[in-house]
Amino acid sequence: MRIDVLTLFPEMCEGVFSTSILGKARDKGIVSLNAVNFRDFSGNKHNTVDDTPYGGGGGMVLKPDPIFAAVEHVLGIPPVTAESVRAEEAGAAEAGGTTGAVQAAEELAEASAVTAAPVKPRIILMCPQGKTYNQQIAEELAKEQHLIFICGHYEGYDERIREHLVTDELSIGDYVLTGGELPALTVIDSVVRLQPGALGNETSAITDSFSTGLLEYPHYTRPAEFRGWKVPDMLLSGHHANIELWRREQALKRTLERRPDLLEAAELTAKDKKTLEELKQQRQGKA
Repeated sequence: MRIDVLTLFPEMCEGVFSTSILGKARDKGIVSLNAVNFRDFSGNKHNTVDDTPYGGGGGMVLKPDPIFAAVEHVLGIPPVTAESVRAEEAGAAEAGGTTGAVQAAEELAEASAVTAAPVKPRIILMCPQGKTYNQQIAEELAKEQHLIFICGHYEGYDERIREHLVTDELSIGDYVLTGGELPALTVIDSVVRLQPGALGNETSAITDSFSTGLLEYPHYTRPAEFRGWKVPDMLLSGHHANIELWRREQALKRTLERRPDLLEAAELTAKDKKTLEELKQQRQGKA
């Protein structure tokens, strides 16, 4: 898998890319992680990548040209420039008149990086308007060969980036952050850990909270007793089948208590449903 992050602050990414699970996955060749400074594709001597919004209003807006150019660079595709559009218009005008020139220019402009790439990447815009990220989306993205994340900072995006370049818009929650880097890194971490070989224990990704649709069961390790608090006897019994049943019940109990909304979409067996009914009755009895 290859992952590219388009950002004005690549140094924010490099530290994370070289640490812990991401760093190990990178060293093993499981994933290629790259931070690309799209200011390098500004195309002007002042290296500006934003401008004031048409129609007035406060704040600045990220220009489309450096974003498109950076994505095209990542994909090894010749950028669509104003000169190439004019050349296409001129050639089409000689062959088919004004109507043909306009049509040719529109087709050239629409030949975005997504359609031109040999392996079509998922180009992801991190923004508050995006779909709320969850484990299901992580598992979907983990199957892709190439992900490109676009991270703004401080500003909004020119709408043409949304309309003609990105394939997905994602948000990690209903709160305000300074830029898209931290959300992108959150998504990347959750995706990379699902890659085969990324984790030391391959069952970890399967049993983690949300992977099964439930919150994870409680964990304990040595010592068996700490300051008078003992590990549940079941976990010391050595009876693995009963331990699995206990863990399932604890996962159901924790989900019911803390995230009951998850139960609506979770895949539950008849035994799970019976366990949940018993847990609900116990709670009602205590109330």
